[in-house]
Amino acid sequence: MRSTTDRSAFFSGLRACAPFILVVVPFGMLFGVLASEAGWDLVQILAMGFLVIAGASQFAALQLIGEQAPFLIILATSLAVNLRMAMYSASIAPHIGPAPLWQRALAAYMLTDQTYGVAINHYTMHPNEPVTRKVAYFFGAITAICPAWYASTLAGAVVGQAIPEEFALDFAIPITFIALFAPALRSLPHLVAAVVSIVVALNLAWMPYNLWMLVAAAVAMVAGALTEVWLERRAA
Repeated sequence: MRSTTDRSAFFSGLRACAPFILVVVPFGMLFGVLASEAGWDLVQILAMGFLVIAGASQFAALQLIGEQAPFLIILATSLAVNLRMAMYSASIAPHIGPAPLWQRALAAYMLTDQTYGVAINHYTMHPNEPVTRKVAYFFGAITAICPAWYASTLAGAVVGQAIPEEFALDFAIPITFIALFAPALRSLPHLVAAVVSIVVALNLAWMPYNLWMLVAAAVAMVAGALTEVWLERRAA
């Protein structure tokens, strides 16, 4: 019975994440194209795609490398952009934490915006599901996203400049994040953090080496935390 329900959970996760293939594919292709245009060879492009699996961080690093930014700036910016993965991990740890180590390690490696967004919404609606079913759901989501990311990155790297500019592959970046996180803005702290990050980022867009991202992320997290503290004190 358990294998049947776990298999059902796997395919549920697969179906839930499948629509994001429509944005993951152009997202991955765009990175492959831009990295190829920047002079990266196929091995370098695929290594970045397979080892990092974080489109926003990869684009930020690619741009900074092209600008010949200092290594520490590249590293700090990439880590700041990917800092959300630490928060994602902390958020889903209560749900899949009891799983075997190899499953947790694989989930950590393949944790993405899409797989997290779909999984955490499912866990929120089904908090009492067995761990095996939650893990199966997450692996189903992984199966929909990660192979598509690898294949599209390869396709973009191989095709390169043959993709016409009018295809505008960069549309996938904002659409992905809007689709994932707009429904998650359910509380005032979340909304405050989102608004503050937008305002700060737009006002500091003049900063070199994408440093505005570091500042906006830090200020937004502080604003969200302070709002949550204020709400707790008000309710006390």
